[in-house]
Amino acid sequence: MPDYWQSCGYRLLRTTRGNSLSITDDFLRSYLLRPELAPVPESCAAELALHERLLNEPRIGVVEADIAAMRDAGARDNYRIWLRFRERLLAATTLESAYVELFRGDGVDVPPQFVAQLTQILLRHILGDSALPFEARAAEMLFRPQKISMPGDGAVMAADEQTVQLYATSGGFSSLGELLAQNRIPARTIELDVLSQDNAASYWERDERFDFAVTLNRGAHALEALCRVLERWIVHFFGITVTIKPQREIDDQHWVWHVGLDAEASALLNDLYNRAEIAEERMQRLLCLFELRFASATDVRAAVAGRPVYLAMAMDQEQRLKLKPQNLLCNLPLARD
Repeated sequence: MPDYWQSCGYRLLRTTRGNSLSITDDFLRSYLLRPELAPVPESCAAELALHERLLNEPRIGVVEADIAAMRDAGARDNYRIWLRFRERLLAATTLESAYVELFRGDGVDVPPQFVAQLTQILLRHILGDSALPFEARAAEMLFRPQKISMPGDGAVMAADEQTVQLYATSGGFSSLGELLAQNRIPARTIELDVLSQDNAASYWERDERFDFAVTLNRGAHALEALCRVLERWIVHFFGITVTIKPQREIDDQHWVWHVGLDAEASALLNDLYNRAEIAEERMQRLLCLFELRFASATDVRAAVAGRPVYLAMAMDQEQRLKLKPQNLLCNLPLARD
């Protein structure tokens, strides 16, 4: 099996004895090579000097005067953002603890792409080198927004939103396709392959193309794989065993706890719990309900012990699914909280 998701930066980190990830200098250097921080021909001497210092010593202290000396306002802003992010990483003992801390307090203060990258890295670590193709594709949904389609035969399909946008604007031909679109010349129609048992092995050849669609109906391999990924996500962060399975509905007179896997689902579950009136159009955005159960009653708050925790995922009005796996780290009714 090939090393998948190679560009995410996972191999630049170090695994601790406790199977967590620790920050390395090479991982910090990788950010300095990104387009937002890499020098350009127009970069001033102050920017070049700071970039060189950080490449040599990526943990070195940087004062505001170093930033203010840069001529370009965009470069100054980018460095301030990255240095704030670097401070969070270096203040934590592991990447896992840095990740959890991002969602505490007044809200996330780093760019969404940094959050998505850390999520991908952590999932790469959790899935390991024996991941199944459906698990890897299901995990993509936790760090890359999906576009949902319903062809009309009852199927619910998810495809990577960026990939869909690329094909919609360029037919998959990048600059050539964009030129054709601008001149209203039809580009070749390209349909994304649907991941199946027959073609699953080919995922590894295309892992960073993000061009496999999946079916999210009950009983579909991708939905079952998503449940297994979420179970392993919780076990990795908390050392707690849970089981997650899809549900058709919540028929529970003693409903005590729920967690939305995205903003839309959180709002829907809150309204359902409070028995608020919900428009049919909004209910149709609900893609799946799940039931989470703890293996040990000692892991959960006494008021919830023995009861299921209901999960849900839902698309927004633009038929986008933007899952937030951090919700499971912040909102489960754990006894230790």
